[in-house]
Amino acid sequence: MTNSSKDTARLTQTDTARQLIGWLWRKFLSKHVALLALSVVFMAVEGSMMGALSWMMQPMFDLVFIEGKTSALWWVGLAILGIFIARAIASMGQKILLTQIAQKVAARLRTQLLDRLMLLDNAFHQEHPPGYLIQRVQNDVNQINTVWSTVITGAGRDVIALIVLMSVAVSVDWKWTLVAFIGIPFLVLPSLIVQKFVRRRAREARDLGARLATRLDEVFHGIIAVKLNRLEDYQSRQYRELTDDLVKTEVRSAAGVAAIPGLIDMMAGVGFLGVLVFGGSEIIAGDKTVGQFMTFFTALGFAFEPLRRLGAVSGQWQVAAASIERLKELLETEPKLHSPAQPKALPVGHSDIIFDDVHLSYGETKVLNGASFTAKAGETTAIVGASGAGKSTLFNVLTRLVDPQSGRVLIGDTNIADLKLEELRDQFSVVSQDAMLFDESLRENILLGRPRITEKQLMGVLDAAYVSDFVKKMPDGLDTRVGPRGSGLSGGQRQRVVIARALLRNTPFLLLDEATSALDAQSEVMVQQALDKLSERHTTLVIAHRLSTVRDADKIIVMDKGRVIEEGGHEELLAQNGTYADLYNLQFTTSGPTAEEVAKRRNVPKVKQTRPRKSIWAKMMGRLPRI
Repeated sequence: MTNSSKDTARLTQTDTARQLIGWLWRKFLSKHVALLALSVVFMAVEGSMMGALSWMMQPMFDLVFIEGKTSALWWVGLAILGIFIARAIASMGQKILLTQIAQKVAARLRTQLLDRLMLLDNAFHQEHPPGYLIQRVQNDVNQINTVWSTVITGAGRDVIALIVLMSVAVSVDWKWTLVAFIGIPFLVLPSLIVQKFVRRRAREARDLGARLATRLDEVFHGIIAVKLNRLEDYQSRQYRELTDDLVKTEVRSAAGVAAIPGLIDMMAGVGFLGVLVFGGSEIIAGDKTVGQFMTFFTALGFAFEPLRRLGAVSGQWQVAAASIERLKELLETEPKLHSPAQPKALPVGHSDIIFDDVHLSYGETKVLNGASFTAKAGETTAIVGASGAGKSTLFNVLTRLVDPQSGRVLIGDTNIADLKLEELRDQFSVVSQDAMLFDESLRENILLGRPRITEKQLMGVLDAAYVSDFVKKMPDGLDTRVGPRGSGLSGGQRQRVVIARALLRNTPFLLLDEATSALDAQSEVMVQQALDKLSERHTTLVIAHRLSTVRDADKIIVMDKGRVIEEGGHEELLAQNGTYADLYNLQFTTSGPTAEEVAKRRNVPKVKQTRPRKSIWAKMMGRLPRI
């Protein structure tokens, strides 16, 4: 549980309800106050008609049925007809208005949630998986939308109906009314206990729903891995266990919600018994008429129905409160990375990128440990090293997806922390191995909402990125939808679309992160050619495991454990016979340097070498068990 949730849990039920309703009103409902007021008027009419109907029971029984007055038959009948017509019109009006308000509030709430979530930092998204956030944006908003409209309906219609009906009952006999509600004091304590129970179960249900959504998100995004590893039964079992827990929790919550109107029904039964015994004796004695009793009995019967609904609202509110707490917490979560209060202007023209003694840790894990180097303006700088050396973290620091604990990153002579965040990120185009495409048309995936791109400009980037080679074969050309995450395209085609997007973006700095690592040889050639065009006239930083893709870089940075341990050109680094030379030999020769040679270079004890060193692939295969 987060600190915010713990603080909320410590509040009393009354304080929590007041705060949450106040927040919901200020942020969303108050903007529709005119429509809400009109809907409340309709609800007041609808609620009061039940009181009017019960009031008509006395003349109907006394004047029409008992005294047999024909003149009263028509005016009583027409009055009752008018009551039902007015109630029908008022009911339709308030439902239409509330639906309009509910949909607008839900749309605004979802939009604000998405806007806020996109602003939050990477650390937040690492802690909150997509399934959890989807659950918040979709299901929690639906839950709130259902309940607040029910609460308003209860306040506008049922409370007014209850007041009018009680007034009718009191006007007939106030002693009968007291007898009817003799059981109310016995409802208070059980109701409070049930409400606390429902709130706890509702929180559990929301958390389980988020875990289910996360599980589905992981299964569907990793469906190929699920199939290849035959994980269908495993994933089904995991999902079934979560579902069973959710069913149990929802049933318990529903039982709590149903308990409150159930308690009211018990009280109603006791009340009716008391009125029948007490009031019936007065009618037998001739102190009250049958019409008076029917008016009172009808008013009381009608009154218990809105009372039951209000009791149900109490339980439903506890369910909604769990969702409101989480949404409120998300909307009030602030990003940790901000633009400075007085940002500096961006450097003019091409500028160097300088990392100066940059340190970054995630908890106890050091990722960057004094990283320092310069990427010259207009040149291509490659960054190589083993997995976990900190290569991708350099890109995250450079684009301020994360800030280092110490050290500086400069563009020219300006610290990137002094630049406006949006303007800083506008300086970079990124092409990574994970080609991010949306389930939209090919055209929209390249333009990404840019309205001022001419057809000539678009055709130019399509040719430069070799997208034109395959777009002609698409059924609807550029208007063909590419499917979820670009699933309708091959890996090479997706990469070329991203490169076209980067060409259109035309930023001063280009960041390439393993852009060809997942491609076949033919696709890699075409993508590499497109990348070469993209790199022209740009300051380019390249992360690569395949050293063949960075041999022609102006400078190669070799990283190890978050530090820069070597830098220079390809031939220069080979001549140094250091880490880069070892990496190169492992990739491009079947047998690299012997253990004795490595020992001499590192001044470490010699290891007996009886055969040439295996390649990385051979080592991996050698570790696999024999089948």
